[in-house]
Amino acid sequence: MTREYTLQQLADLVGGRVEGDPQLSVRGLNGMEYAGPNELTFVLSTKQLPLPAGCKAAACIVPEGAGPLDIATIVSDQPSVAAARIHTHLLARPFITRGVHPSAVIGKECRIPSEVTIGPLVCLGDGVALGERVTIGAGVVIGAGTVIGEESVIHANVTIAEHCTIGKRVMIHHGAVIGSDGFGFATDMSGCHYKKPQVGTVRIDDDVAIGANACVDRAAFGTTWIKAGAQIDNLVMVGHNVVVGEHSILVAQAGIAGSTTLGRNVVLGAKAGVAGHLRLGDRVMAAAMSGIHNNQPQGAKVGGAPAFEIKQWGKATAVYSRLPEMARELRRLRKEVERLSELLARTEDQRSEEQ
Repeated sequence: MTREYTLQQLADLVGGRVEGDPQLSVRGLNGMEYAGPNELTFVLSTKQLPLPAGCKAAACIVPEGAGPLDIATIVSDQPSVAAARIHTHLLARPFITRGVHPSAVIGKECRIPSEVTIGPLVCLGDGVALGERVTIGAGVVIGAGTVIGEESVIHANVTIAEHCTIGKRVMIHHGAVIGSDGFGFATDMSGCHYKKPQVGTVRIDDDVAIGANACVDRAAFGTTWIKAGAQIDNLVMVGHNVVVGEHSILVAQAGIAGSTTLGRNVVLGAKAGVAGHLRLGDRVMAAAMSGIHNNQPQGAKVGGAPAFEIKQWGKATAVYSRLPEMARELRRLRKEVERLSELLARTEDQRSEEQ
């Protein structure tokens, strides 16, 4: 059943204020072109105003300084955050316990509370411990001794290897692999490779999201650690013994080599690569397709491969696009220099003959 909330209730949730009827009720949030008469919409900047003539929304989340609109508003100094939190709140539903599906395979001495949902063809190894209100999707495999905290959601076809620790309210999306062997080899003088055993584990703290088909390798020794609030996109690769700091964001196809440590609120753009055994300080940001090969201080913003300071990278990129034109100009100037050099040489020869 869809629940309704007044604008005042939603404003209180995000620390905003209502302009218009505070008792107006809404039951959903949608984009401007899709919102219906029982829904909120939002704008992130005053540049998006006024609302289009065809907008049917009942009310709108707006930034400070937006001024009065023809419809009621929730005013917030962070409209993007307010919209995200309100939308999540409107979509929230009470947990429904569906129990353990008859086709699930449950190992010995597992701890499964009464309030869980375990889907079809799930396989739990021996000694798996689940928290309250955990949801395990179809086809999930969870290795022996793994612990999963309350209210976490493990979507279909995820694999979590043995002895991993998953925190509370963690979301792991379809096909992700947690705790597979780290990539470590020793190579002899003849070029033959010998695998180094990977005997560590993976720890994922509370409120982490891990995208579809992402991989987080177990440590060679010790722990690969994803700290609280980190957001990991689809197809991201986190190598063995990596530490990802609190509330960091790793965008699609980013890759981090082993034993690298990321500070808090680090952002790696799509396809960014980070070499092993490095340290990235708090709030480092790397542009898409960056190749980071050295330590980065707190607050650094870099781009390019190899990565360097973002403004310089921008200037270099602008020059790069003009290289064909500059090459043509260089060839023209070389010919002109050669012509002038020949002319100067003839002039000097003539002077010598006259003397």
